Amino acid sequence: MLSQLYIENVAVIQKAELTFRKGLNVLTGETGAGKSIIIDAIHAVLGERVSKELVRTGTSAALISAVFQDLSPIIAEILERLGYPAEEDGSLLLQRVIGAEGKGSCRINGRPATVSVLKELGVHLIHIHGQNESYDLLSPNLHLEYIDAMGELLPLRESYQVCYRQMRAIEQERDALQMDEAAKARKIDLLTYQIDELETAQLRPGELEELNEQKNFYQNGERVAHALMVAQSVLAGDEQTAGAQQALEQAAASLREAARYFPAAQTVSERVNSLVFELEDCGEEVRTLIQQAECDPARLEEIEDRLDVLYRLSRKYGETEEEMLSFLEHAKKELDQITFSEERREQLDARYQEAKEKAEELALKLSEKRRKTALILAERVKKELAFLNMPGVRLSVSQQRCPLNLMGCDEMQFLISTNPGEPPKPLAKIASGGELSRIMLSIKTVLADKDAIDTLIFDEIDTGVSGSAAQKVGMKLKEVSSSRQVLCITHSAQIAALADEHLLIQKEVQEGRTFTHVDILDFEGRKQELARIIGGVQVTDLTLKSAEEMLSMAGISKEG
Repeated sequence: MLSQLYIENVAVIQKAELTFRKGLNVLTGETGAGKSIIIDAIHAVLGERVSKELVRTGTSAALISAVFQDLSPIIAEILERLGYPAEEDGSLLLQRVIGAEGKGSCRINGRPATVSVLKELGVHLIHIHGQNESYDLLSPNLHLEYIDAMGELLPLRESYQVCYRQMRAIEQERDALQMDEAAKARKIDLLTYQIDELETAQLRPGELEELNEQKNFYQNGERVAHALMVAQSVLAGDEQTAGAQQALEQAAASLREAARYFPAAQTVSERVNSLVFELEDCGEEVRTLIQQAECDPARLEEIEDRLDVLYRLSRKYGETEEEMLSFLEHAKKELDQITFSEERREQLDARYQEAKEKAEELALKLSEKRRKTALILAERVKKELAFLNMPGVRLSVSQQRCPLNLMGCDEMQFLISTNPGEPPKPLAKIASGGELSRIMLSIKTVLADKDAIDTLIFDEIDTGVSGSAAQKVGMKLKEVSSSRQVLCITHSAQIAALADEHLLIQKEVQEGRTFTHVDILDFEGRKQELARIIGGVQVTDLTLKSAEEMLSMAGISKEG
């Protein structure tokens, strides 16, 4: 559960530290005090996309941190998989910094993380339900999600989606073979020409580099031959001068003579003697190189012709031999596919039919389970709505067959009738904002045991609801909070009176700047705040008495 939330430099909030407890936590305050900013901050620390406009004017960055305790085994497993094990005390710290220039950073238990990792973890920690989500009820796509969650049908749906994607992939491959005869003939001619041209060239990886090296040698053959001849002359000498080899042999002989009588010369004698042998080897290698360096003018012409062929091919099929060979392999495969397209198409038709039948089988199985689940969901939601002062509402689920798609073969949506004798109609045509809020709360109550989320946040879900209906909404929130932590932002005194913890959000202006702060209310504070909600600007003895009575009925006393 969420135990602490720290907010710094977020919009009108300079600094605020909120402490939450198990059960029902209520946040109240006048309109514009900053309640929605707190929700924005929670969205941010859970990895949702945020704007740099969230940063308080005049500051360089905003900071949000959240501490979670009593983590579920699922969260611990996700943390382990992501590489961020929980702290020794079992707590979890999420932090996010949002820079005024748009840059930011994230941390999990003090270690750097990405926004995407934060978001992957966040969806398993908190679910936020607000007016926007209530209006999402108008989308039939969401209705299907609720039904699949209720019936625990997600594994079956995922199995179906695997088959459906396979079917679509085969279908796309089959359709790609469609080609009219004239286009087919032209394509075959082009591919045949390209394959023949490349195969005739007999390409070999590395040949281009080798040919360029040989061309460079042949173009500089005379210089190479001259240099080698000079080297040979210096080493071996000629008719007029002694070479280095002869001079070194004389030096070696003199040192051997000296070493006979002067042992200290033995080492250098041996070294020079070794050099003699080394120099002889070098002389032999130079003579061999001279023989190899003989240039054949015809070979240079052959090299240039071959390079010209490779250059022309490279302009059409790829810069390197590897790219040209890859083009050749692709062309062969494409020609084979076209040449044997009818045979290939028959194979794909058979595979497609098999995949379609399997997908249809799973889709029908999923559809039947959805039908049964929809009846159960409708009945259970109807009971919840009756408790929430909507006893005359008839909720049903429309299910119509549609062509196979990623979600199956069903089009499903909730229908309601709010008055006796009226046929059920789509929510968008009948439900008001307050009714949508209560329908959403009813659905969430029914689905409460289908997820492992420890913290639920209801952001003004009581909008459009008042009187006894609001009190029952509060009672339902209180019921949900018995098995998980609930945070509720509300303008309803009936709901606020039922809270286990009541936080007041207030704003004030100091030296031309707006500041928001959050306080945990004691009994007297709660009484004053409830009286304000009941009576508005003017708090009277009567509203104070009503507030105290509401707290007493909720089991809240001065003694705590």
